Amino acid sequence: MTTATTRRPSRWMPSTPVASTMRFLLFLAYGIPIVWILTTSLKQPGDVLSRDAAFFFEPTLDAYVAALSNGGLLDAALQSLTIASATTVLTLVLAVPAAYFLARVQGGWSTALLTGLIVLQIMPQTSMVIPLFQVFGEWRILDQTIAVILADTALLTPFAVLLLRPFFRSVPETLEEAASIDGASTWRTFRSILVPLISNGLATTATLIFLISWGEFLYAVNFFLSPGNYPLSALLAQQVSAYGINWPGLMALAVITSIPILVLFSFTYRFLKEGLTLGAVK
Repeated sequence: MTTATTRRPSRWMPSTPVASTMRFLLFLAYGIPIVWILTTSLKQPGDVLSRDAAFFFEPTLDAYVAALSNGGLLDAALQSLTIASATTVLTLVLAVPAAYFLARVQGGWSTALLTGLIVLQIMPQTSMVIPLFQVFGEWRILDQTIAVILADTALLTPFAVLLLRPFFRSVPETLEEAASIDGASTWRTFRSILVPLISNGLATTATLIFLISWGEFLYAVNFFLSPGNYPLSALLAQQVSAYGINWPGLMALAVITSIPILVLFSFTYRFLKEGLTLGAVK
């Protein structure tokens, strides 16, 4: 007596020469700079520009010890965490209902609003620095964290709305109609039915906003008048001075500031992969 067995199809497509070549080129484009950063952070300052020590050198952790002993590192890390977390929450609070509205509105209004969001999205960040500086100066919030949070929220909200809208469009309107027949209010339907159904999109959007906000630099160096309030990205820029660059110290600080992002990315990679794929298809 024989039993039939079914084999699950492989999730991986066979690799083609073109795909293999692209993977190799991507590895070179992204892998070599990372290797260079790591190796430079383990060198002495005199070995960085030496050809003899390009590949063979005595590793040292002096740059990491100096970076960790920097008294402003913890303050800058807490500032980056505050900016990234608050920006993520505030952006989602604004973007989620806006994305739902655009997903349900039909006709010319929807096209006009989407066009406006795209225009806002493609505007360079530098064009907003001077107007925002004047506005925040009138509001007396310059040199305060709230100024950077508001600026980042204004910058990232259009991006979040465009990213979330396809997820809301994928939810059938019949679910809302059924909830309305059962007596649920619009707010309860939105909160209890729609938002849980797009949880993957929310996780994807929140992760991307946090990652972008964590690397905030331009608004920070313009709206913080006191260098002691700088986040990690601006602290990195302070390592470059008129007296030269301490390359091992700069690279060690770059590695340290990247660790939280790598940890977050490792935990959210599955959500990012699935969410961006679903959002593109929908």
